Amino acid sequence: MIDKCLKLYKKYEEIINYLIVGVLTTLVSIGTYGLFAKIIGINYLISNIISWVVSVAFAYITNKIFVFKNKEKEKTNNDKPVVAEKKLKIIDEESNTRPYAVMINNIAVARKYQSGLDDAYIVYEMIVEGGITRLLALYKDANVDRIGSVRSSRHYYLDYALENDAIYVHFGWSPQAQSDIKTLGINNINGIYDDSAFVRESKLPVSWEHNAFTSTKKITAVAKNKGYRMTSDKDTLLNYSVDEISLENEEEKQVANKVDIKYSNSVITNYEYNEKEKVYYRSVNNVEHTDYVTKKQYTAKNIIIAYIDNSYISNDDKGRQNIDNIGSGIGYYITDGYAIPITWSKSGRKEQTVYKKKNGEEIKVNDGNTYIQNAPSNSATIS
Repeated sequence: MIDKCLKLYKKYEEIINYLIVGVLTTLVSIGTYGLFAKIIGINYLISNIISWVVSVAFAYITNKIFVFKNKEKEKTNNDKPVVAEKKLKIIDEESNTRPYAVMINNIAVARKYQSGLDDAYIVYEMIVEGGITRLLALYKDANVDRIGSVRSSRHYYLDYALENDAIYVHFGWSPQAQSDIKTLGINNINGIYDDSAFVRESKLPVSWEHNAFTSTKKITAVAKNKGYRMTSDKDTLLNYSVDEISLENEEEKQVANKVDIKYSNSVITNYEYNEKEKVYYRSVNNVEHTDYVTKKQYTAKNIIIAYIDNSYISNDDKGRQNIDNIGSGIGYYITDGYAIPITWSKSGRKEQTVYKKKNGEEIKVNDGNTYIQNAPSNSATIS
């Protein structure tokens, strides 16, 4: 009963207080008049004026304190300038959506038909057999209609799906990747078995291994059907800053208007800085790297170069590679026209790679997409 009365009072607090003050004002008016007219004996007209002044003053003060206090607070709060809380644009830090990691074909014949990289928040590039590279694109809370073309897995790409706790999407696999996916218990979607996650664009003038595409909608449907966990409590790989970071005042910084990364004699990844837009435009072998659907050239806000050496897998007749990505090494962080030397370290296949300045402080990256170039030692030219 008492709780109900309190709730009613809270709901109609202003009206109830106004009525109470009205009654008290009346009593004050009557009491003041009686005091001055009856007890002190002052003329009734003067007593009436005094009574009116006192009661009005009483009503004004009590109403201000007890009746209209919330409106005064609202007025005060409304007078304060509203400052919107800054939030990241590249990802939602409050979201626990599990990301997708998709193997993207990057061979020259298929590159011109690529789509979806601009919607990825992180893209890894690494070497595979034959001196070519493949990409691993990460998507989170994104709605992307065309991603690909999607190619087969290599075992060391799994480490980067694992460090981001991502559902791994690929079309086929190498023998070691097949074994590792099973051994490591990786939630994967493989086009060989999960064909509903893919569409074949057979009209493209390329062979069948280059025409499989997917979408975030298709990946989600298949992942849910397979019973995969759709949320993740793993920390974001990179430490993003909502405020623009400049490397201009960092020790050992260097100008980075042009970046060339030589993976092999047949693949050199190029970036050129656009000062007006504050992004790097991406090319491969000095040919603009563009999206097949939008026709726009791909760009990067951040570039991380990690020097990681590669070697041939013994007794592999296809020339497949190993990379020395467990351990530590050096590299560069590049953004907004400058580069600084960094170190990288990765203690295990499931553990996240940590990128630090030379003073041991973990780097912060600008709000935007990031290309992580895992490339052979001394392969980068920065100018």
